[in-house]
Amino acid sequence: MRKVDISTLKDNVVDLIGKQWMLITAGSMVGYNTMTASWGTMGYLWGKPVAFIFIRPQRYTLDFVEKEDCFTLSFFGERYRSALNLCGSKSGREIDKAAAAGITPFEPSQGCVSFKEARLVMKCRKLYVGRLQEESFVNKDLLDKWYPSRDLHKMFVAAIEEVWEE
Repeated sequence: MRKVDISTLKDNVVDLIGKQWMLITAGSMVGYNTMTASWGTMGYLWGKPVAFIFIRPQRYTLDFVEKEDCFTLSFFGERYRSALNLCGSKSGREIDKAAAAGITPFEPSQGCVSFKEARLVMKCRKLYVGRLQEESFVNKDLLDKWYPSRDLHKMFVAAIEEVWEE
């Protein structure tokens, strides 16, 4: 992988996150967890490129993202769809997801973990944390559709500090 400037990326963010999916990973090589996500966005806020990610309260990865200053977003080619499915359906509390998915963890930058098979990796530093609030939904139908148990996501806004691509 080579380090690149985020402004040189040609990916469509809606497609990248919503259709191709990503792994959110936090921790260190000594202990980390990862999860598949297809909700989130990227843009420009507070004078810097940022990513918004959303994690439900019951996800094990949330503990790691809350504890660490940084996390990575890793994007893969279509041939890794089954690995992403596994990382989104199994808990790191119970299995070594990377081993089960056949992906190889590595440290692209000090204090963060990604996977050698990723085609694109972003190191993100947390700037803002908040929880979605039931009373803030203008369209209440979204609550019943996406949150029947009212397990609203925690939202993280993070500066995209470093980017690597293959």
